[in-house]
Amino acid sequence: MMNELINLKGIGPKKIAALNKLGIYTVEDLITDYPYKYNILKRTDMSLIKDGDKVIIDGVVETMPTIASTNQAIKKTVFRLSDARAIYQICLFNQQYLCRELHPGEKVIIIGKYDQRRNMIVASEIRKGIITNPPTIEAIYYQKEGINSKTISMAIELALNTNLKLENYIPVTIQKKYHFQDKLSALKEIHHPTSTMNYLYAKQQIKYEELFLYLLKIQFLKQKRQEEKKTQTRKISKKKVLDFISTLPFELTKDQITTIEEIYQDLTSHQRMNRLVQGDVGSGKTIVSFIACYMNYLSKSQTALMVPTEILAIQHYENAKNLFQNEQMNIALLTSSTKKKDKDKIYQDLSNGTIDFIIGTQSLIQKNIVFHNLGLIITDEQHRFGVNQRNILKTKGLSPDILSMSATPIPRTYALTLYGDMEVSNIKSKPVGRKTIITKFILESKIKDALYLMKEQILSHHQIYVIAPSIDSQEDDDLGNITILKNKMRLAFGKIATIGIVHGKMKSSEKEKVMHNFETGKIAILISTTVIEVGVNVPNASMIVIFQADLFGLSTLHQLRGRVGRGSTQSYCLLISKVPSKRLEFLEKTTDGFQVSEYDFKTRGEGDLFGTRQSGDAILKLANIKRDFTMLKKVKEDVEIFSKNNKEEFRKLGSSLERIESVD
Repeated sequence: MMNELINLKGIGPKKIAALNKLGIYTVEDLITDYPYKYNILKRTDMSLIKDGDKVIIDGVVETMPTIASTNQAIKKTVFRLSDARAIYQICLFNQQYLCRELHPGEKVIIIGKYDQRRNMIVASEIRKGIITNPPTIEAIYYQKEGINSKTISMAIELALNTNLKLENYIPVTIQKKYHFQDKLSALKEIHHPTSTMNYLYAKQQIKYEELFLYLLKIQFLKQKRQEEKKTQTRKISKKKVLDFISTLPFELTKDQITTIEEIYQDLTSHQRMNRLVQGDVGSGKTIVSFIACYMNYLSKSQTALMVPTEILAIQHYENAKNLFQNEQMNIALLTSSTKKKDKDKIYQDLSNGTIDFIIGTQSLIQKNIVFHNLGLIITDEQHRFGVNQRNILKTKGLSPDILSMSATPIPRTYALTLYGDMEVSNIKSKPVGRKTIITKFILESKIKDALYLMKEQILSHHQIYVIAPSIDSQEDDDLGNITILKNKMRLAFGKIATIGIVHGKMKSSEKEKVMHNFETGKIAILISTTVIEVGVNVPNASMIVIFQADLFGLSTLHQLRGRVGRGSTQSYCLLISKVPSKRLEFLEKTTDGFQVSEYDFKTRGEGDLFGTRQSGDAILKLANIKRDFTMLKKVKEDVEIFSKNNKEEFRKLGSSLERIESVD
């Protein structure tokens, strides 16, 4: 459904422009812009009220509102209100128009705060009418300059009361199974709840539909891929692959060898590969992807490796050149910082097949890039790229094999559900010689303990990462601020260590210079934001100190911890927090990313019924994969049964969803 907003009466160009800023372009966008919280208009029990408490009461206006006191800036309006129990003094500021609109005998609702000293209610809002029983539940929406929550609510109400033709994607058999109401009624209940129970029922229905579509797409793509045949079967010499592996200056782990064998079978099969390699930080996924690239090179096809950051792209490029120095492989680097003259040469060499292996950021998905024979696409940290970004790269070849890498592992049970269209390989064992990182949780009040441990590492000629959650902040002594931390580190270690800074607001050339100096040992302490979270490899870095660690998610902290422990030296991760934290105490006990993600799944609760809406996958607006995993498993069963018993309907629905996504 692509109904334009302009077709809604009462929604003019200015409001449409404001809605567009919120990402709302169609009527469907509008009616699926769900509230992020709800206000419940319930009468306050005044016998329990304390000074400063929020108050909601209704009653009858007893006196004409009057301006009790004025000055140039402030005008105060006062009147008396009575209900069945008492008379209240009502005060509000800078709303003198009420003197004309409110009259004795009128019934109104007062929302405000209780001022105990003056025995007065300071109103923030006055509405005409009475509080209903059951109480009214009001939806509150995200808003931007030019449009407020009330206007959005009005626009949604207009849309829901027009002649909407809503597509109900849930098959009739499933609708009957769960006694779902029609979709329009469910949407109306979410935007204008009539009761908590009705709201919850409608919410579950919309969640189910979102998860059904999500999993149906996965199932459809999986079946489609299984039916796809490659344009040509690759012939890759296994002996050459094994010979190449034997030249590596280190021994591969059992999990790496197993994954490489799985990739070899995929590349030489008739079916298109779509494999996800999950590996904990420092488990050796990069060398596995490079060996996959070598296999592809032996089949005389091109490889594209797309990574999320320029720093990581440069590092992969340098590592690849070193690894393949004895091969005739032509390797290129493409990022936004690549000079135009060099870009033009790269574009030409990609199209004529001169380049065998291209490493880059999102620059790889530009329209003017044409490959001669793209056979393998590798995406590092695949979750950082949108579906459309990955799909654009896929179209650069006839039927390229896909290899995705993720250092944010999730338990196999979840992986099989979420990545049902992919084969999943897990690399759990660490490279030989790697020691377990020792993690310590330290309260900020005991910062001297952390500084002492840092000094030990510096005097041992090792390097340290120092991580802050922000570049700057409002507080003058905030240890989550890079600038403040730089000054503190200089005071503590300026005489014995060189200190550098890197963050997202710096120019690429500046970041590259600082990172090079850190990699070569010219900088002993690198202060950074999470820009170094992924892929940076400095074996001499033996400690990472994360300030205000309680502000980061567990997966991010685990990723950051993986920046150290990359050599044979004992490494440490210090988690600094102002407040005690069970999450941080948990990280002290394990360095297993699979256990970390399992803990994250189990400890994530449903949240408050009328709390803030959590952000998730672009397809999922109400549902949350982690929070609603029990429902997700049930939906998965329903999708599998539906695809098996209703093959024609399944294909038709899957094809229509694929078309909608390609239009978006």
